[in-house]
Amino acid sequence: MTPAAILEQATIIVGVRSNAASCRTEVSRALVSVRQMRAWIDAQEARLITRLSAFDSFPEATIAEASRSNLGHAAKATERAATLGATPSLSQALEAGAITAGHVDAVTRARRQLDGPQRQRLLDVADGLTGVAFAATVEQFASRIRLEARRLQTDDGEDRLVRQKRSTRVSTWTGDDGMWNLRGVFDPETGVRLFSAIDSMVATTFAEAIPEHCPTDPIEKQKFLAAHAVVRLLTSPSSGGTSSTGSVRPQMVVAIDADAPEQPGPVAQWAIPVELPARVVAELAGSSDVTAVVVRNGVVLHAPGNLDLGRSTRLANRPQRRALRALYRTCAVPGCSTGFDRCRIHHVVWWRHGGLTNLDNLLPVCAAHHSRIHDDGWAVELGPNRRLTLRLPDGTVRSTGPPSIRAA
Repeated sequence: MTPAAILEQATIIVGVRSNAASCRTEVSRALVSVRQMRAWIDAQEARLITRLSAFDSFPEATIAEASRSNLGHAAKATERAATLGATPSLSQALEAGAITAGHVDAVTRARRQLDGPQRQRLLDVADGLTGVAFAATVEQFASRIRLEARRLQTDDGEDRLVRQKRSTRVSTWTGDDGMWNLRGVFDPETGVRLFSAIDSMVATTFAEAIPEHCPTDPIEKQKFLAAHAVVRLLTSPSSGGTSSTGSVRPQMVVAIDADAPEQPGPVAQWAIPVELPARVVAELAGSSDVTAVVVRNGVVLHAPGNLDLGRSTRLANRPQRRALRALYRTCAVPGCSTGFDRCRIHHVVWWRHGGLTNLDNLLPVCAAHHSRIHDDGWAVELGPNRRLTLRLPDGTVRSTGPPSIRAA
């Protein structure tokens, strides 16, 4: 859209907003104008990000700062810009307000599931489907793009079951409502086994007694029982790591900041980013493996276990991960909100360069930034009190003070 067209759309929106007698048709037209303006803005953002990426080694940080968002949002915007850069027809359609950013994001998501040349072929196919995107909702277009991705895999001679096995995934996240979510996508062979196990567990365990809080609606009741069956399957003695009561003991790290005696108390860190009432934490503590870690100004004063493994092993052990969890709630890269449980433990002095698997050489870094460190020339330094300095290829230097789990 031209600047004149943008002004026209804005005039429509303001006119309807200021007219209390606007009819349904007028309001609907104004909403279309909002959609078109939003699409135009998203297209301009993508073009600016493409330009920024040409001379900024860490564009996500600049984007997050400028948009007052986080690095996760910035990374998504960067991916969208890359997709639009490879699909000129979709880019023009977005700028014209004919499609939305959701249509573009559907292509980005499908592209992640492919490897090698299939990725570029999908982008070419998607660009040729711009006319379909004009008339389709985001959900309809996403379904078509997924179909095209499957066709590309089929054309490469992959057996369907092999493709399905390659697509097996489990995702976890904590929603805005504080509920921890678990979502799995499994190939049919695995699905048959899992369904049978869950169905059998529901039938044998809840035949006579059902768990507390079970809903009365028949459909919701079955979902509720299936969820509890999954819990029992995963925490049964055969799953490993069991307690004397025959269930998996939760892991809890209690971080004690020796520099903050005025704070309300220690911070309880679970393996997933959830918030629990104090009374529940107290109840769970009795049935959990509780580890106390004392920190001061970025230094671990006390943590049980061997924290210095030298060159004996490349992988961080459980005591080291617990100690790092007491220091970091998220990825150590400034501004990144990826939770600790999603991070890899990175050797500041790389293992291949003789780095030691010692606590003072380990840092939690999310997968995206771990790749930037290893592949894009990012240099990481840890100073006294774990002060982090990040040097980028373009000369930019970013630094942080000592990590603080409370500040996070």
